Amino acid sequence: MTNPVDALLDTLAALRSAWGEASGAGGDERGMSAAALLDVNQRIAEARRLLDGVHARVAAEMSARSRPELGSAGLARQAGFRSPAKLIAAATGGHTGDAVRLIQVGEATRERTSLSGEPAPARHPHIADALREGTVSVAAAAAISAMLDRVAVRVEAGTRADAEAALIRQAPLLSLDELQAVLRRAEAHLDPDGLEPVVEELHGQRSLKIQQDATGTTVLTARLDAETAAPIVAAIDAIVTAQLRTSRGHNTESGLTVDAPAGDAVGSGTDAPRGPVAPETRSLPQMRADALAAICRHASGCDENTLPRPSTAVIVRMDLDQLREGAGVATIDGIEQPIDAGSARRMAAAADIIPCVLGTASEVLDFGRARRHFSSAQRLALVERDGGCAFCHLPPAFAEAHHIRWWQRDGGSTDLRNGILLCTACHHRVHAENWEIRIDAPPGAPPTAGTVWFIPPPQVDPQRTPRLGGRRRFDPLAYHLVA
Repeated sequence: MTNPVDALLDTLAALRSAWGEASGAGGDERGMSAAALLDVNQRIAEARRLLDGVHARVAAEMSARSRPELGSAGLARQAGFRSPAKLIAAATGGHTGDAVRLIQVGEATRERTSLSGEPAPARHPHIADALREGTVSVAAAAAISAMLDRVAVRVEAGTRADAEAALIRQAPLLSLDELQAVLRRAEAHLDPDGLEPVVEELHGQRSLKIQQDATGTTVLTARLDAETAAPIVAAIDAIVTAQLRTSRGHNTESGLTVDAPAGDAVGSGTDAPRGPVAPETRSLPQMRADALAAICRHASGCDENTLPRPSTAVIVRMDLDQLREGAGVATIDGIEQPIDAGSARRMAAAADIIPCVLGTASEVLDFGRARRHFSSAQRLALVERDGGCAFCHLPPAFAEAHHIRWWQRDGGSTDLRNGILLCTACHHRVHAENWEIRIDAPPGAPPTAGTVWFIPPPQVDPQRTPRLGGRRRFDPLAYHLVA
């Protein structure tokens, strides 16, 4: 067996070399170029992941030697601590919870011994390999392991193993927050029978508290389940998005409008401003607060008819067969928590809720050069593929449909394979930095089955390694976790 510290030492040696070459005569980070600083940061992150992986192995062994049945002979007790977690936390200077996580990950990824005394593989071998290679953090490993353990009773071992492998492939592309959202959907699809009680529990915990603090400010604190939150989020986002689009061209580094130069974006249905527009100075939280106040004034009986309706309403997505059978999992655009079939059917019967049933016949979604702007149906189809902004995964309400090959400059067509959903910030970034966008789809596959790739410019990544985008990056369904 290889020494687990060897890979760490190799990485530290490479870090030391990179630091020395980049820091110059001064020997510190202030002398590094931007590219060198980014490179050193990546090497530090890799070293930290490898170090934490080694620490998880040690923590699991310390826990095994501190088993309760050993009593005062246990390692932690002999060292003067009540538990191995407290012993580890004292050594690291961190939280006991972090030490518990190290132990749990170490136990889930260490090789085991069978009842006959033969060596047995780790409970989660794919996670173990990733930790050994330094491709995932201990925090990500803990989150994936915990989800797989929760569904272990009701999901076959082979399906869990496939899910583990897929999630380990996906995890290095995601932040921990993004991975948590992926895991919620993965758990729902792996164990759909377990989703309904979760949905009911979250619905039972819904609350809205209205209080005044010492300054006289009214404080609203809401906890909303997915079904309750969806129309509220859609209504507020509709107003905020319309106001942001009205002020487009301001508060951006480039000063360009979203449509420039080819006018390829589809907005919220409102006309573009024809004259000077005041720059938007409010923060997003302030805009949301003002939007909520506007909605409530409108509901109280004002005569104003100018509130924008949500550009995509509330979209509930579900497989046709599952909808008919009343079983399975559905998702709401812009809401991370999946819902069960019963909730989806209730929402589909409500006003301003659009059921987007997968597997049904649809209208023509490719227009070639016959029209310039993407239709509402095309936008829905792009949301199915991209999940919102294909680059940063902002909800669909904040994303607009753009031509990849520009309509005017490149003669691009208004077809799904030439369409991409991007928020305003990512649209500016893609054009300002000259990112390339590629849509890969198997021959004969529908355009919504395509895979979105963003190819960075040389100044961002000299190797120009393609980066996965769209729903395939953020949705485990893309990795066929469910047989």
